[in-house]
Amino acid sequence: MNPWLGVGLALAALVLGGVLLGWQGVIFATTGIIFWLLLQMSRLMRLMQKAGKAPMGSVGSAVMLNSQLHEGMTLVDLLTLTGSLGQKLGDAPKRYRWTDPGDVSVEVVLEGGKVSRWTLIRPEQASEAAAD
Repeated sequence: MNPWLGVGLALAALVLGGVLLGWQGVIFATTGIIFWLLLQMSRLMRLMQKAGKAPMGSVGSAVMLNSQLHEGMTLVDLLTLTGSLGQKLGDAPKRYRWTDPGDVSVEVVLEGGKVSRWTLIRPEQASEAAAD
């Protein structure tokens, strides 16, 4: 969801609660907003706990990951797909690699916290690139 849309909905809930129910409506809307934020934080913590337990840079199938990637995905969406933290390759732009048991890997480039491009690398391609 667009962050500005979330802020707009929260402000609308506060204003509508205040208009319809007075100060009690504002407190009710604030309670709902805080509950929603706690749900999002809980989701993020579960995801990071799961990703932290998995081996770094590993994924079940790099080909499946390659087929599920699309431009504009956030890092949270990417971690949900992979189930592990990526092996960091570079800082500018941020590049990460995930490798499956067959040594097929996917390199993902993040720009502005979102996936901008990715490359599927098979073992024979890696050996040819090293030879060149």
